[in-house]
Amino acid sequence: MDFTQHLRPSSFDALVGQEHLSAHDAPLRILCEKGALGHSFIFGPAGCGKTSLARIIAKTLQMPFYELNATSLKIEQLRKIFDTHKNTLEKPLIFIDEVHRLAKNQQEVLLPVMENNSILIIGASTENPFFSLTSAIRSRGMLFELHSITNAALASLLDKTTAHAGLKIDEDAKEYLVASSGGDARAMLKLLEFSSNLDANITLKNLKALRPNALSAGSSEACVHYDLTSAMIKSIRGSDMDAAIYYLARLIDGGESAEFIARRLVILASEDIGNANPQALTLCTSAMTSVSKIGYPEARIILSQAVIYLCASPKSNSSYLAINVALKAIADGVHLEIPKHLKQQSDGNYLYPHDFGGYVQQSYLQKPLRFVKLIESGYEKKMKEWIELLQK
Repeated sequence: MDFTQHLRPSSFDALVGQEHLSAHDAPLRILCEKGALGHSFIFGPAGCGKTSLARIIAKTLQMPFYELNATSLKIEQLRKIFDTHKNTLEKPLIFIDEVHRLAKNQQEVLLPVMENNSILIIGASTENPFFSLTSAIRSRGMLFELHSITNAALASLLDKTTAHAGLKIDEDAKEYLVASSGGDARAMLKLLEFSSNLDANITLKNLKALRPNALSAGSSEACVHYDLTSAMIKSIRGSDMDAAIYYLARLIDGGESAEFIARRLVILASEDIGNANPQALTLCTSAMTSVSKIGYPEARIILSQAVIYLCASPKSNSSYLAINVALKAIADGVHLEIPKHLKQQSDGNYLYPHDFGGYVQQSYLQKPLRFVKLIESGYEKKMKEWIELLQK
């Protein structure tokens, strides 16, 4: 039995794990039930119910339903659908999966029917499609996000499925099915289906024989790639070592290159730690060189060392702020003449600091400007104290 088809939800009430879209007071459901839904784009991770939602929308609106995929879509297919409904009162719903892969010319074909509302377009993607669609398409549609299905919702779906199919399932097998599916209902049901073909009693042993490791969202898809990277960076910035190592592991497990991760750590070492611990930049630069020479699997250890070191370092973004403020001042028209004694061919009035024990008071700007604000953190505190001592 194909569980994914037999148990596919056919109503909003039966949709699992997307209550923000399926609840009675959810805007999407209200618009559908009022027959007022416009062109829409839905996105979310694999197995979260995007296709099911599109079919539920078509059923609720009582519209002819066409299911297409952007990877194999031909413009002739679209025009044939347009012509079929050209002189009818029936307004069809065209569902386009992988909508972010639509070519520009395909999007242009959709524009006229979207504009005159002769056809309802629903697009779906695992990535936020608004980044790949033209502004003309974006301005004519709404955007709805689906979430990974929670373990609690997966467990409820699993109970329903095993009862429907008359299957017995061991408790540890149930836990593995849910925990290893990564919020993907389709993946969970497929594994259950394959295991049931082996034995009507679902065991952990059979499940692990079919899927030895838990599924991961990976990091190749743009939204996941940037979200995991952002989460790692923000965890390091917040000095949470365990969270940072977790997201590092997710990136590695998802196939992210060691060189990319190392480059991000070098940037962070300067942007978020800076002179509070100058050694951080040196260590991360060394790590970047090391992982480029060594590669996985050993590179994971080097990256882990760097991440933990960065988490445990005092933080300062003084350098980041200083250069941004200075660049803005220049962009705003603050252009000062270089004092004559600082030019390559000076007027002879330049005072050489080493002749005065390392520091001498003199003017380096035409007028005073302040960009740098050192903070009381780590080595930067010592730098601040030294500068203040000199300027007394």
